[in-house]
Amino acid sequence: MTRLHSLALLVVLMGALAYGIMEWRSANIISNDSAHSDLTPDFIAEALKSDIFTESGQLSHAIIADRMEHYTELEVTHFEIPNYTLYPKNSVSPWQLSAKEATLYKNNRVIFNHRVHLRATDENSLIQEIHCKYLELDLNTNIISSEQTVMVQGKDFTMYGSGLIIDLNTKQMILTEHVRTIYKKTES
Repeated sequence: MTRLHSLALLVVLMGALAYGIMEWRSANIISNDSAHSDLTPDFIAEALKSDIFTESGQLSHAIIADRMEHYTELEVTHFEIPNYTLYPKNSVSPWQLSAKEATLYKNNRVIFNHRVHLRATDENSLIQEIHCKYLELDLNTNIISSEQTVMVQGKDFTMYGSGLIIDLNTKQMILTEHVRTIYKKTES
């Protein structure tokens, strides 16, 4: 009888172990599905074009993007190949900002990543273009900043450095760390 009891106990334990493993695996699958649903956008826009206005009715900025995904629960909007046109206060000439991707957060802060390019549309602007890998834009204040290395191109110079702050409203630029500047000889 002891062998029979031992065998029955072994079968019951094996069954309980198999049941426990099946329950554990199904719980993991459910939790993975719920985690994946958090990453699913609430809505997607292809070939997005949007104009945003101030409370007084003036054009603040325009956005064109290949793709936009909005995540309501995360309060984040992600853009692929975004092109922002920024209209600073008291300025006639807008600035154009593009990148491979950008993320807009609920506090109106946009982070641009990969091949970031800021370009002045005013031909007489001292700064014509800025190239870098990463930029942050505060849409409330029109202040652009970056801790990364940047290349600033002007009419007769190219400047390299890192740590950049630009106020588009006042057209003031601060370069935290200057590496070098190359001046171009102008022909008269």
